[in-house]
Amino acid sequence: MTAQAGRNLLLKLDQASTGSFQTVAGLRTRRIALNASSVDITNADSAGRWRELLSQAGTRSASLAGSGLFRDQASDAAVRQIFFDGTMCPWQVVIPDFGTLEGLFQVTALEYAGRHDGEVTYEIALESAGEVSFAAD
Repeated sequence: MTAQAGRNLLLKLDQASTGSFQTVAGLRTRRIALNASSVDITNADSAGRWRELLSQAGTRSASLAGSGLFRDQASDAAVRQIFFDGTMCPWQVVIPDFGTLEGLFQVTALEYAGRHDGEVTYEIALESAGEVSFAAD
């Protein structure tokens, strides 16, 4: 796999839950975390008292944090409304030449910033609220 331009990572939203995703933002900086907790089943009979884990039993989650520019005013308004409503919506995170993460996410943080001589930027945090799928490119 060759190096990829990080600027091409996109955030897409399906606000009406119809299966139609629209690009709402490009992310200048981003962090995607996939987590899986473990379930420890170590007991007195465990070989050498080494820890044993129960396969496929832990809780999995995905989180995304990033900053960048909204595509337009409508995109900004849609994300802001979702935040204030506290609703979970289908989102896609498109990672060029790698794949797409898709699932229900809640906007858990939304911050705005701007310099007097520059554009308004945002910072956003999303937390998974159900199953997340991955489709490789």
